[in-house]
Amino acid sequence: MTDRLAALAALEQKILWLASWTIHNANHLRDNADGLKVGGHQASSASLATIMTALYFAVLRPEDRVAVKPHASPNFHAIQYLLGNQTREKLEAFRGFKGAQSYPSRTKDIDDVDFSTGSVGLGVAQTLFSSLAQDYVRAHGWGLERPEGRMVALIGDAEMDEGNIYEALIEGWKHGLRNTWWVVDYNRQSLDAVVREGLWERFEAMFRNFGWDVVILKYGKLLEAAFAEPGGEALRQWIDTCPNQLYAALCYQGGAAWRKRLEDDIGDQGAVTALIGRRSDAELARLMTNLAGHDMPSLLEAFEGIDHDRPVCFIAYTIKGFGLPFQGHKDNHAGLMTPAQMEAFRAAMKVRPGHEWDRFEGLSVPAKTLETFLKGVPFAARGRRRFHGAKLPIPAKLAVPMQPAMSTQQGFGLILNEIARGSEPFAERIVTCSPDVTVSTNLGAFVNRRGLFAREALADTFKQERIPSTFTWDFSPKGQHIELGIAEMNLFILLSALGLTHSIHGERLLPVGTLYDPFIQRGLDALNYACYQDARFMLVATPSGVTLAPEGGAHQSIATPLIGMAQDGLAAFEPAFVDELAAIMRFGFDYMQRDGEGDPDEETWLRDETGGSVYLRLSTRTLDQPQRAMDEALASDVINGAYWLRRPGANAGVVIAYMGATAPEAIAAAGLLAESHRDVGVLAVTSSDRLNAGWTAAERARQRGHHHATSHVERLLGGLTRDCGLVTVVDGHPATLAWLGAVHGHRVKSLGVEHFGQTGTVGDLYRHHGIDTNAILHAAQAILGARPVRYLKALA
Repeated sequence: MTDRLAALAALEQKILWLASWTIHNANHLRDNADGLKVGGHQASSASLATIMTALYFAVLRPEDRVAVKPHASPNFHAIQYLLGNQTREKLEAFRGFKGAQSYPSRTKDIDDVDFSTGSVGLGVAQTLFSSLAQDYVRAHGWGLERPEGRMVALIGDAEMDEGNIYEALIEGWKHGLRNTWWVVDYNRQSLDAVVREGLWERFEAMFRNFGWDVVILKYGKLLEAAFAEPGGEALRQWIDTCPNQLYAALCYQGGAAWRKRLEDDIGDQGAVTALIGRRSDAELARLMTNLAGHDMPSLLEAFEGIDHDRPVCFIAYTIKGFGLPFQGHKDNHAGLMTPAQMEAFRAAMKVRPGHEWDRFEGLSVPAKTLETFLKGVPFAARGRRRFHGAKLPIPAKLAVPMQPAMSTQQGFGLILNEIARGSEPFAERIVTCSPDVTVSTNLGAFVNRRGLFAREALADTFKQERIPSTFTWDFSPKGQHIELGIAEMNLFILLSALGLTHSIHGERLLPVGTLYDPFIQRGLDALNYACYQDARFMLVATPSGVTLAPEGGAHQSIATPLIGMAQDGLAAFEPAFVDELAAIMRFGFDYMQRDGEGDPDEETWLRDETGGSVYLRLSTRTLDQPQRAMDEALASDVINGAYWLRRPGANAGVVIAYMGATAPEAIAAAGLLAESHRDVGVLAVTSSDRLNAGWTAAERARQRGHHHATSHVERLLGGLTRDCGLVTVVDGHPATLAWLGAVHGHRVKSLGVEHFGQTGTVGDLYRHHGIDTNAILHAAQAILGARPVRYLKALA
């Protein structure tokens, strides 16, 4: 144990040095061409150095997964550097182009990041949902050859202000959360302030109420020993009642200030005065800052003392900036050591100039001993810990019982029901989830067939009592639907966790999450986080636009088509017809499993080799369905973003481009125009996102010398004369399709929704917003009326 503690103390010292030096190098030594502040949070890293040393070098096992507090990323990179998973070059480029990332990133960092962090609070909740995902995988009999892992979050106490953490806590309680540790770095300082007194008591009560064990790590072994001395209880009482701000200020001021304050407050009380007097200023400062979060024996005792799978919250008292010249100072959050302070710190660490990056420079434990110790670290025993879940074959076509008139939302439910009825292997890996809108987003039939998931079986009481109901809500370990409360943040973080099981838990799932399209914006941060991690899922948002007309403006989405276009890692589709939807869903289940290098396909200029997640924007509006065969060529066009529903003639003066539920208005307008303009074209856009992505990618390719590069949309519009105009219409923001005119320089009139809607019928609202047939006709006639004389002569 003594040798182990000596090695851990040396590694803790090295982590503190490397983290601090990495930040110093980025801010003071590396060239700064643009003059912008680089930053790096030396103080926030220092407060977690001991805890992270204990976890990574002693406590964690390969199956454990960690979300690191964003501002402690330099510690993480330093640990990975010592383990051989990070390079000096990346550390020297910290916060620079392609260097070690500001915050741990699964997709941008080369070291072994489990969960990306950065938007505070999300990584914390991710560990909870990843534990639930592990339970789901194992309950279905998959991956049982691997041991269960603990999902660990290292949390800044100010990070606990994030509301999504509390939403996640509730969901964890509902689902019987296990194997989750949250370690709160309770340094009592945020970016701008010192936290309120007694916050830890609120944390403790809250976690206990949700079924967590709570371990308070307040005093280190030095302080515990001092409390056992005569007068020790008086010292403990003084510390327990000391305000956070005063304690932080004294940590900054040092031993002499501690002595004066203690003597002033306690007075001459014999034993306690003698306790203080027996120690020099340096010894007194060391004693008074010996909090458990910086005391290795206390941490090991607490972490290694957990012998159960119940969730545990460790509240570890720490000092922000511990061991650095500005420890405890209220302004230290973004503070940086000056060059002079760094030189003094270098001397204290016994690091010679020119040896700053040496792995064991300045340590008292021999390098060979530390090398041997690191080779035996349990966490790194199996090397890199990412799995590659096997890819699931997807049928060439998805069956759907077509009806003469249907909505895409209805079609989605029918397609999933057909999948649930079958025995294809991929059907077993589909897991659906929804924030209390399972029935109203048409998941009901799938859930009836496949059941709801719970670790323990629970029968449907209504069924047992013989009460008629359309839906059977039986819970079992084999169920394939996870029911959530009405919190969209939880939906997206659960999708992130389920969409990473192939890498985290070694078993691939195909997550499908549903919600109302307007409420995507309630969980945008979590959606972006899931995509940034490269989680793979299918997001089905329905109903969308103003087609839920009687519900009013709060349930009518405007900006979501633009979100679908702008969100990296998410391929967005908005089909009008159910046969299109079936082709897109088939593509989506395959696309979610791809993991290539990302070179653009020269046919489409889309990075389809890389894969990603899929967003389907669906509608409750019933449309007459086309009677046609979905052949390979049409399916390819649907997936690539658009096809000619009515191909324009040689003298086309106008093309109507529609997306989604506005198809009937576009088709009707084209029919009326055709009475006098027979060459009118109708372009069915199924994905403005993929059309736009292919176009911009092809343009970049041409700039790089691929002069032949031509995207799908350029080929579609390439046959139109420059005199032809475009009318675009979408039940969403008009900018969604307005860019089409820039492809070949055609004039455009873009119709869409820009303002909150009213209640009413679809017809009422389409007229109100100007996306009905008459509005399309008016826009087309305005374009035709502006045609040059040569076009009019051609018509004559």
